Amino acid sequence: MTWERINAGGIGYGGDYNPEQWDAATWRQDVDLMRRAGVTFVTVGVFSWSHLEPREGEYEFEWLDEVMDLLGGHGIAVDLATATATPPPWLSRAYPQILPVDVDGRTLWPGSRQAWCPTSPVFREKAVALAGRVAQRYADHPALAMWHVSNEYACHNLPCYCDTCAAAFRVWLARRYPDLDALDHAWGTAFWSQRYGDLEEVLPPRRTTTIANPTHVLDYRRFSSDALLDQFRAETAAVREHSPDVPLTTNFMTMTHFDHLDYHRWAPHVDVVSTDHYVVDTLPHRHAELAFSGDVTRGLAGGGPWMLMEHSTSAVNWQPTNPAKRSGQTLRDSLAHVARGADTVGYFQWRASRAGAEKWHSAMLPHAGADSARFREVCELGAVLGRLRGVAGSRVEAPVAILHDTQARWAAEGPAMPDSALGQVTTGQEIHRALRAMGVSADLLHPDVDLSGYDVLVVPTLYLVTDENARRIGQAARAGAHVLVTFFSGVVDEHDHVRLGGYPGAFADLLGVRVEEFDPLLPGDVVALAGGGSGSAWTEHVTLASEAEAAVLDSYASGRQAGRPAMTRRDLPGGGSAWYCSTLPDEETLRGLLAGVLDAAGVAHAALPDGLEIVRRTDRTTTWTFALNHAPAAVRVPCTGHDLVSGREITEPFDLEAGGVAVLARARA
Repeated sequence: MTWERINAGGIGYGGDYNPEQWDAATWRQDVDLMRRAGVTFVTVGVFSWSHLEPREGEYEFEWLDEVMDLLGGHGIAVDLATATATPPPWLSRAYPQILPVDVDGRTLWPGSRQAWCPTSPVFREKAVALAGRVAQRYADHPALAMWHVSNEYACHNLPCYCDTCAAAFRVWLARRYPDLDALDHAWGTAFWSQRYGDLEEVLPPRRTTTIANPTHVLDYRRFSSDALLDQFRAETAAVREHSPDVPLTTNFMTMTHFDHLDYHRWAPHVDVVSTDHYVVDTLPHRHAELAFSGDVTRGLAGGGPWMLMEHSTSAVNWQPTNPAKRSGQTLRDSLAHVARGADTVGYFQWRASRAGAEKWHSAMLPHAGADSARFREVCELGAVLGRLRGVAGSRVEAPVAILHDTQARWAAEGPAMPDSALGQVTTGQEIHRALRAMGVSADLLHPDVDLSGYDVLVVPTLYLVTDENARRIGQAARAGAHVLVTFFSGVVDEHDHVRLGGYPGAFADLLGVRVEEFDPLLPGDVVALAGGGSGSAWTEHVTLASEAEAAVLDSYASGRQAGRPAMTRRDLPGGGSAWYCSTLPDEETLRGLLAGVLDAAGVAHAALPDGLEIVRRTDRTTTWTFALNHAPAAVRVPCTGHDLVSGREITEPFDLEAGGVAVLARARA
């Protein structure tokens, strides 16, 4: 299976199209404007259930037939949705048991979207039936290029705490644990008299008197992700029955503020990894978050190209204040995703809605129409993507892997932790941002993928880790990789049980250090480091297991841990090394630490001007250097090549204007 038809042999371009909001005359205007903008594909039918099945068992496909024919006749490929993301009003009226329930036992009613329980047998039956009917009707349509199953799973209806989910949870637990003794051990039910005598006594972690059992909470998050994966696979099977050879996807949400699903478990079940990403304007480093998300998505795609299903041309509608993007940012944000492996650029949506909850969400064709600066920028982007045709299929070469595990994040965000604000993503993002500022690309990978081939492995606050993954990380270090482990890593096993004998538990022997006690800092507090820098968020009571094995790189100069090691290094017999950092250093200190690790590994790096981002994609013959200036002033770019954005030949370092983008193509030596 391939997805070349979406991309028309190059970088695909398009977005969600909702023709049911418009009359047929507008459809014909739309396809003409799509051609003008360089659109190669559109996603159709995401929220069309009530139009395709207006009454139970009665289907109306004629309007969609006309739309498919119109798009196909104009050479626009269709990513056709199963339309199952949001049930129509008749479904919840006839079967109110499909509605989700929140942690306090309150039913979440229809009137918005995604008002369905992840484990509802009735919803599954009706959704699978619709997916099958759509697939049967359009499997051989010439416009069909890809299947889009549901939409943004778990965006609004997870977790659900209803009785149906409770029963499904017990089935999931029976598969995970061989008996009640194993469950009681995993959940540590000897504490607070929680020992179970019958599986029927187990409930979802609903609102209770005080702190919930952490492993109970963790397992419910695992179950909830798996429950929706089961729903996705059921709909997928209905599509495959009629259309086995057309590629299939569903849009992930790899923004760092969304963590309901374990996409590492989902990725093997899609033919194309696709994601949605929206810039959050309140983030202090929003373009660094965009880069982080792109690298997470590329990791899910196994290092290969991926599909950006949705982002925004300008303002969104769901922030307290929704500023418009500056002139040029539409193009720059899109190419930032392409730089990190996206071979398709999609938006929500093609035409801005006149009514409804997302009427103030930007679109490719804004309310102002085609005679607008935003649409002209959309057309400019289409032309630029056309000139980037050769980039499609190339890969980002990254010498560094940052290990990233959603389940470890879930555990670190659990109840009654040493610091409720601590999470894996925070540390990982800070390290990723520092490497980005040093011109170093990194892959974001799950710990159980192949780690060979990377010069540097970073293990940032990987609180939960299995014995096997800890062994594999140590094996990579002893084989010559240079491994940096940060604070609060390796502390618990997969059941969220503390590894006894001193922290960092699973990595203590590798690092040659032993932590006796955690000492998190209060918000706003910092400690001085002997090397002149500072640390925030976290400190630890660190001792060396053997001074002959681990060397102190920096120590605490103030605070309760004054005089104790803050950062250490241990050289290993195979040429690798194991580094430990027990605090969150300031930016300069963190970059210095990373520079030491990179130097030990022989990885080239150079400080980039503030705001400049440089990423390279390569194939066997060509390197494309993406230079993106997020700064408010021009910056010097130390690269040369043929700029596919401006059409200029760049023969020496040049100044890139504020907000500018260049994509420099050069033959590989």
